[in-house]
Amino acid sequence: MRKSIAVLGLGKYGLSLAQSMYDMGSDVLIADIDEDKLKESSHFATSAICADLSNEDEVKNLGLKNLDIVVVAMSRNLAASIMSVAVAKEEGVPLIVAKSSSDRMTSILEKIGADKVIIPEEYGGKQSARILSSDTFLDYFQVDNSLSMVEMNPMDKWVGKNLIELNIRQKYNVNVVAIKEGGHWITADPKRELRASDQLLIVAERDSLKRIDK
Repeated sequence: MRKSIAVLGLGKYGLSLAQSMYDMGSDVLIADIDEDKLKESSHFATSAICADLSNEDEVKNLGLKNLDIVVVAMSRNLAASIMSVAVAKEEGVPLIVAKSSSDRMTSILEKIGADKVIIPEEYGGKQSARILSSDTFLDYFQVDNSLSMVEMNPMDKWVGKNLIELNIRQKYNVNVVAIKEGGHWITADPKRELRASDQLLIVAERDSLKRIDK
């Protein structure tokens, strides 16, 4: 499903994320106070807006309520991050992701409404884009150039069937290594029926993920 996303703040992480999301086919709005950065980045954005993201009126004028995802990528500007997250929350954005530079900042952003807080040393823009563009994947770890470890929801057609019946390894070329049940990871039992509330930990070649995330 084509998603719409706003990337607020065009530092290294924001630029990488915006370009990756655009390349994946998303509608991308970028916003920053630096007009030069916006001009340089406009070729991988659906729209580019110059705005002071610490100003409530200017953030509201971005029209965030019409978007699926807002990513606040300004870990060095706490005031702008707080304002952007707060406005996105007020306008009912379904998913608000914020970049943080410290435990204190993480705590603040979570309290005012960020659904997911990202530490830039742990997540690159391409990795975040892979997660945010997907309705299936919850988290994504690049093991090496080709191998990935992914946390995901079971596909609807998998629910009520066990791993033997589904034959996931043969059909999708992925391995289910663990299942999160009631908040705890357990070793994947091939005879246990999958539930809609489960989360799966899979290991797969990067190309194999495309078979699942459709």
